[in-house]
Amino acid sequence: MDTKSKSKYLFVVWVLLISFGISGVFSVLTNGSRFMQGDYFESEEYNSQMDQFVSMLNVYELYKMPKEEMKNKITVSDEEIEEHRMRYGNLGDQISNIGMQYEEQIQSAIDSGNKAAEEILKKERDGKIADITKNFNSDEYVRAKIVKEKEKKIDEFYRDLEEYRREFTNLEQAFKYYLEDKSTGEVFTNLDLSKDESASDYLNKKDMYYVLDYAGVQRNYMFTGYNENFLPYNEVAETILENQKDRDLTGKIGLSKLASENHIAIMNYKDYQKGQKLFYSYLLLSIAALIISYFLAKRKPATVFGSFDHLQPLYGRIPLDVRAVMLLLTGVFLLLSMTLISEQFVYYHSDVFSSLIELIISLVAAASLLAFGWIQLKFLSEYRKDWPKLKEDVNNSLLVRSYHAILNAFLIKSIGFQLLVILGIVFVMGMLFVAVLVAGGGEIIVIAFALGVISLPIFIMIMRKAGYLNKVLKHTEELAAGNLGADIPVKGKSAFAKHAANINTLRNTVTVSHKEQAKSERLKTELITNVSHDLRTPLTSIITYTELLKTPDLASEDRDSYIEILDRKSKRLKVLIDDLFEATKMASGNIELTKEKVDLNQLLQQALAEHNEALSQSSLQLRVSQPEHPVYAFVDGQKLWRVFDNLIGNILKYALENTRVYISVKEEQNQIVLTFKNITKYELGEDLNELFERFKRGDQSRHTEGSGLGLAIAKSIVDLHEGSLDIEVDGDLFKVTVILDKIS
Repeated sequence: MDTKSKSKYLFVVWVLLISFGISGVFSVLTNGSRFMQGDYFESEEYNSQMDQFVSMLNVYELYKMPKEEMKNKITVSDEEIEEHRMRYGNLGDQISNIGMQYEEQIQSAIDSGNKAAEEILKKERDGKIADITKNFNSDEYVRAKIVKEKEKKIDEFYRDLEEYRREFTNLEQAFKYYLEDKSTGEVFTNLDLSKDESASDYLNKKDMYYVLDYAGVQRNYMFTGYNENFLPYNEVAETILENQKDRDLTGKIGLSKLASENHIAIMNYKDYQKGQKLFYSYLLLSIAALIISYFLAKRKPATVFGSFDHLQPLYGRIPLDVRAVMLLLTGVFLLLSMTLISEQFVYYHSDVFSSLIELIISLVAAASLLAFGWIQLKFLSEYRKDWPKLKEDVNNSLLVRSYHAILNAFLIKSIGFQLLVILGIVFVMGMLFVAVLVAGGGEIIVIAFALGVISLPIFIMIMRKAGYLNKVLKHTEELAAGNLGADIPVKGKSAFAKHAANINTLRNTVTVSHKEQAKSERLKTELITNVSHDLRTPLTSIITYTELLKTPDLASEDRDSYIEILDRKSKRLKVLIDDLFEATKMASGNIELTKEKVDLNQLLQQALAEHNEALSQSSLQLRVSQPEHPVYAFVDGQKLWRVFDNLIGNILKYALENTRVYISVKEEQNQIVLTFKNITKYELGEDLNELFERFKRGDQSRHTEGSGLGLAIAKSIVDLHEGSLDIEVDGDLFKVTVILDKIS
């Protein structure tokens, strides 16, 4: 036999031994209180049986009373008379109640013309009213009624006693007694004694299993018998028997060895003795099994416990809460199997072979459960080394996932509540169907009603919702494939309709995005073209005149002219490159502002003064409107001066000759509004936003000088100041509005 197979067999032996050992120790919990308290005659079983016999002995022999004598002892107290009289209220209430009880019946008889019934009902009503009235007028009348009720109770008590007498007669066959009333000398016994025999000839250890001295027995055995259902309970009989004079009894009572082996009392005694021997034998064997399993595990732990690591990946796929329930159920079934083993081992069975087979099956089942539980604990203990894994498995458990599923179902509350209502209706209909089947009859009507009135409309509604959802999903698939198509019809205000509307919005957004992307590609192409054109023009001139300067015998006048052109084109190229660099920095926001309190009136005047010569030489008529007092803003004066410079420069380049130019500064609440208006000499395109693009000009033919970056730089500077720069065009009227925050 190889080592691996031997290891498995040793593990099976170890599990069987420890299962048997634990079941034996467990039997102390289940049977210890029964078998470890002493002999049978100190057990609860024997005391209970003795209580039953003594209770019956008191009623049938010691304190027996003829029925008529008991009836003669009936007494009625004033409290009982008052309670009987007022049981249903005072006289007025009781008469009123009786009248109400008969009123409807009498009226029905009158309406139907049944005179006989009417007379009978009235006579019955009047008789009850007379009886109630007499109750309140005569104590003796009430007393007689109570006595009759108690006599009826006594008749019931004696009738019930006859039904219990067979049990008492059966117990007398096993329990023998000899009792004597010391005050009267009366003897009570079920022993057959001759004149020469005494009770001690029978009530001794030789002829009895156990003898009890009756001197300590109290009368409460009789009433304990009522409470424990040894005897029929009857309040009237109990009250009379309690008031009897106590007997001063002495004597003995014992369990006879001469009783039949088949008598229940003797069988209980024999079974207890056998069970007690089996219990101690079982306990000793289980302790020995535990000791052997301990030394086996200690000497060869690796061999005994084996290796189950190959099962761990499979076990790990099970959700954590399911594993916890599995472990809990394993423990519960293990306890049940241990209890079953202990019961099978301890309690005596006549069929030894069947008992042995049942014990082996139960032991194998317990060993399997123990091995399965130990493997689970071994795998779960791995979490001590990997807490993140435990957290991950908790989040992946069925409970947590179900909780999140419920939350997700109610993310859109309308869908969640609709689902809840539909499931509730289905559940109620199912319960109704089951209830109808259990009750019997009417199933076809109820089912037809449920299907026709409730289920069919719900089914149609669900189908319509499912069809609409499928339509939405189909459009979504087409949208994902790039086929924009037409909008989805939006029907109603349901969550599906909102979803369809959102998809339509998404589709429109995608359409706009495509247009913007096409526009961006077009502007990018234009940007490259414009940059190439604007940079290449001065650069070409520089290269050309540089080559001309290399001409030998060049006249000094030409040389000076070429150098002046080179200087002008170089400066032009530098301006283009600087403007491009600055526009890029502005657009990226990678620039720092040095803000301070600045008077925009004064800053605008400085910008106009810079262009004063150009303005005076032009044919433009300038109109400036400003407040007389300073207008302050918290800005970077140098950067904002560049904005004004660019806007005034644009006016000089693009305004139509012999037209007026309007520049104004106004205060509106907490803002400063600056406007620049002029008539353009070139026709502007439809898309004004393109004027903010780099190298974009109103002069499409690009005959004027300039970088085409003026408006782009100006807008970037204003945006950095958290202001706004907007363009409006009305025909040939070109208007730029700059809005900045004002400070006091």
